[in-house]
Amino acid sequence: MTSSPTPAPGSFGAPGRRGPLRRLTARGRDEAYRVATPLELFFDLCFVVAVAQAGIQLVHAVAGGHAGEGIGDYAMVFFAIWWAWMNFTWFASAYDNDDVLYRVVTLVQIAGVLVLAAGISRAFEDHEFLAVWLGYLIMRLAMTAQWLRVARAAAPPERTMALRYAGGVALCQIGWLGLLFFPESARPWVFLVMALLEMCVPPYAEKDHPTSWHPHHISERYGLFTIIVLGETIAAATVAVKSGIDENDALGELLPIAAGGLLIIFAAWWIYFAVPIHGHLRSNRQAFLWGYGHYLVFASAAAIGAGLEVAVEQTVGKAHISTLAASAAVTLPTALYLLTVWALHSRYFKVGMTQQLVLPSAALLVICCTFLGDWAVLAAGVVLALTVATGETLIMRRVTRERGTTTPAA
Repeated sequence: MTSSPTPAPGSFGAPGRRGPLRRLTARGRDEAYRVATPLELFFDLCFVVAVAQAGIQLVHAVAGGHAGEGIGDYAMVFFAIWWAWMNFTWFASAYDNDDVLYRVVTLVQIAGVLVLAAGISRAFEDHEFLAVWLGYLIMRLAMTAQWLRVARAAAPPERTMALRYAGGVALCQIGWLGLLFFPESARPWVFLVMALLEMCVPPYAEKDHPTSWHPHHISERYGLFTIIVLGETIAAATVAVKSGIDENDALGELLPIAAGGLLIIFAAWWIYFAVPIHGHLRSNRQAFLWGYGHYLVFASAAAIGAGLEVAVEQTVGKAHISTLAASAAVTLPTALYLLTVWALHSRYFKVGMTQQLVLPSAALLVICCTFLGDWAVLAAGVVLALTVATGETLIMRRVTRERGTTTPAA
């Protein structure tokens, strides 16, 4: 009788994971049993607080007739949330040793997230970014300290890579001061320049020595955060529907929105997890493109929840915008979600033009649903449900042809 394999260090449930301070050295990319840790899950849940705050402020902006300004502020704030989450996630995939200092520094980063979340309302309402910047500063100082730990334990060229990361993170944090001191009209340009510089740090730091991130672990971490964001979307939409029913007794008017919203979110989950992406993440070039693209996946998924809230408020008379605008608040982020999920990983697993066109066609049909008035959300939900059914049918037919057998009758 053979004994079962011992879980690798850093795996959930592995015995004796936490110990005294240890060197922060790279983990193996082919390490078995590599899954998300309880600390990483806790980290994600705390980040959702910030995501929820951004969604609430987006609802207020769109419902108040300031969609353009609200979307711009949302894009800026969500980038800060997403980029801080991404920095930690990729670092942890390569260097998580789970010693006491690693845990403490990660908890400091979580504290920074909460400070950032507390400043989101001021960022939207008054374009005051001090609290957001301070929260970001706390997170980035902790991240810089982690990279310096790596540099201390590493030999060239890994040490050079770690020092490039530490220096790049620190310099970019100084650059974000522009949001505090530049005129308000210049701040969108400051954001654009700094966002591009931030995204240049990883390719520059790793040009001579890539980090040993774990493909399966990274894909799982992104998947888990997608689930958490979709869960926040459901929670936000549920609260909005409950408020409309309690205060306005509008159950009949809200049922199409509630049903359509559920179909959209259920289908969004199904479509994202229809294919295993970790096998595609074989190099930094592929992984960086995939990882960066998730800014749109996460932002659009969270915006769907905000859009459902706007649709509810418009239906019960709280939002003074047109039905067309309220419908677009749901259908446009939904279409964006479909297109980005297809572009990032679904298309790599599609065979033939018919399968390739399913998600782009669904995105176009969802946009068309915008013009269906009070039934727009429900129609979009039906489109997504049919999209899932069509995709599964095409997959089953392909599998049947490959096996050379017929599908047994139900």
